[in-house]
Amino acid sequence: METQNWGGTMTSWVCRMAAIAAAVLFAGAANAQQFTMKLSSPTVNDAPHEWMKQFKAGVEQRSGGRIKVEIYPASQLGQIPATVDGVALGTIEFAIPAVGFLIGLEPRFQVFDAAGMFDNVGQSQKVLADPDVRARLASFGEAKGVELLVVGNNGPLMVASHKAIRTAADFKGQKIRVPGAAPLHIQPFKKLGALPVAIPLGEVLPALQNKTIDASISSFNVLTGFKYYDVTKTATYLPGSFLFVAGIVNRNFMKQIGPDLATIVREEARKAEVVFSTVGVADVEKTREIWVKNGGEAITLPTAEAAAYLKDVTSVIPPVMAANPQMKTDYDTITATAKKYQ
Repeated sequence: METQNWGGTMTSWVCRMAAIAAAVLFAGAANAQQFTMKLSSPTVNDAPHEWMKQFKAGVEQRSGGRIKVEIYPASQLGQIPATVDGVALGTIEFAIPAVGFLIGLEPRFQVFDAAGMFDNVGQSQKVLADPDVRARLASFGEAKGVELLVVGNNGPLMVASHKAIRTAADFKGQKIRVPGAAPLHIQPFKKLGALPVAIPLGEVLPALQNKTIDASISSFNVLTGFKYYDVTKTATYLPGSFLFVAGIVNRNFMKQIGPDLATIVREEARKAEVVFSTVGVADVEKTREIWVKNGGEAITLPTAEAAAYLKDVTSVIPPVMAANPQMKTDYDTITATAKKYQ
C-alpha cells in the first residue's frame, strides 16, 4: 500500500498560502502607498496660488489620500531657476513660474511672450483650452523630462518704474527687469531703447528698491502681492502683453504614481484652470484698485502711443520665429486660434 506524505503536503500548502498572503499584502501596500507632490510658485495670493489650492483639494480627495499635495508659494523652495531645475531633476515634483524661465528646458515656451496675440485674459484662456492648441502644447518639455500640466494667463503685463512711462519714448535708457532672457523678452525692449535684464522674481524688489534697476516688468497682481507700491508709485500697462505661467511636473514622478493616479493629476490640473478665467479676470480690476488705494498710479498709454509701442515690439517677432520653425508653427496656430475667440 502506498504511504501518503501528509506532513509534506500540509507544509507545502501552508507555504503556498503564506506566499499568496504576502503577495496580496504587498499589492495592497503598493496600492495604498502615499506619494508627496510638492508644488512651488514664486508668487502668492494670485491665480496660480489659487490654482494650486484647488488642485490640491481635488487630487487629495480623488486619490483618497494616496497623493499628499504640499503648497509652497512665494519662492519658499528657492528662486525660480532652482525650482525649474528641481522639477527636471525630480527633487521637486511641480513648479509654476513665468514661461520665460522655462525656455532653457524648451525654447518653444517663449511663444507666449509674443506681444499682440491676445486681447484679454478671458480670450487667452479659451485659446489655451482649444483642442488643437492643447495637442500642440502636450509635447512641450518632453525631451527634458517634464510634462506641461497647466498654462495660465496671470494678467496684463505692467512696467513698474521710478520714472513714469507715459509714451513709447519713455522706455529709452531705462534699465528694466524682464521676465526671462529669451529673444522675445530682450529684443522688444532693446528696440524701444531700453536696457533689459533678466532677474528672478525674488530678487526684483530689492533691486528696484536700491535702484540697481530703474523698472520691472511683471503682472499687476505681482506688483500688489509683493507691495511694490512701497517702492514706486507708477505702473504702466504694456499694450497687448500678458504674463503667462506654466506648471510643469516631473515625468518620472507621473510614471512612479501609476496610470490611475496620473490620470487624476492631469484631470484635476485641467479642472483647476477655471481660476484663470474667474479669479484671474477678477484680479485685473482688483489689483488696480489695490494699487491706486495705496497711492499708486495705473497708467494706460494713449492710443497713438500704444500703437507706436506695439509697432516696435512686434517688429522683432518675425526674425525670432524664423530662427525656430517649430515655434513659428506654434505661433501661427495660436494666433489663428485667437482670432476665432475675438
